Amino acid sequence: MLKNFVQKTAYALLTVFGVVTVIFFLFSVLPGDPAQMMLGQNETQEQLQQQKEKYGFDKSIGQQYLYYINDLLPMSWHSSDVKDFTYFEENKYNGTQLFSLAAGTIYIKTPYLRTSFQRQDQKVLDIIKQTLPNTAILAVSSISIALIIGIFLGIISALQKDTWIDKSIQVLSTLGMSLPSFFSAILAAWLFGYVLKEYTNLNMTGNLYELDDFGEEKIFHFKNLILPAFVLGIRPLAVVVQLMRSSLLEVFQQDYIRTARAKGLSAYSVIINHSLKNALNPVVTAISGWFASMLAGAVFVEYIFGWNGIGKEIVDALNTLDLPIIMGAVLTIAIIFIIINILVDIIYKLLDPRI
Repeated sequence: MLKNFVQKTAYALLTVFGVVTVIFFLFSVLPGDPAQMMLGQNETQEQLQQQKEKYGFDKSIGQQYLYYINDLLPMSWHSSDVKDFTYFEENKYNGTQLFSLAAGTIYIKTPYLRTSFQRQDQKVLDIIKQTLPNTAILAVSSISIALIIGIFLGIISALQKDTWIDKSIQVLSTLGMSLPSFFSAILAAWLFGYVLKEYTNLNMTGNLYELDDFGEEKIFHFKNLILPAFVLGIRPLAVVVQLMRSSLLEVFQQDYIRTARAKGLSAYSVIINHSLKNALNPVVTAISGWFASMLAGAVFVEYIFGWNGIGKEIVDALNTLDLPIIMGAVLTIAIIFIIINILVDIIYKLLDPRI
């Protein structure tokens, strides 16, 4: 068990290192000069040089990469020279000094994802803290809808195999998988937030928390979560229905299920106590992948419904070439994906100790 944990941890760290490397060099070759975009069109050559020195753009790509790795590490080296780019500034880093080493100091700190180019030096970590919970709430709500409705419909479809009920569920699930998120989002927003607003009382756009008329107090609006969560959950719901049906039909053919039925157990007992647990493995696999992708792939849904999430933040940053936000958000999503995969392995073992 310990060896397995160490291996998984090592693989996870190597994966994170690979993601960091790819992200850095990928966005470092993007066209455009970030320093020039920050200053606008009326900058002087002196201002441009100062901006490059401030953000390290005057260094070589190799040096910039090492500086970026140094900022991300929880234990990092910082120069004692105030003019050096790696100098430990209190307003940038949050850490504790350990010991001096080679004209510098080793610190333990929180990973530093740099500051935004466009938002008056606002820390990327603070921006992610503001937007990631919104996307997480949206993703968890969508997955919950997909699991609850999908597993129920999958069971009904398996029990009613080849009947009109089964065929109707299969047609609807196929339609759900084929619908692009942006199309279903526009359709749902128009239909339920505009045409039927008098009956649904739902808004076309809105966030979970909105300021009151005086702009002082945040008001909780649960209804703003309903449409984006439902739309984002349509495709994983369709996948869960298909997987649940196929997996249950396969489990129904096993000898232990025939034995359970021969003992006179009710259909409910056979499904809940014997079939469902073993049939959930492929569903867990699919849902883990969908949940991770939702954190990154909810861009269209967040934009259409005005949901202030991390996906929308990434697109806004791409439009302004705000590289620290893009890199920090993508790295955060990658780490979450790795954590989810590790949790899925644990859930597998709980569902089936033979794995």
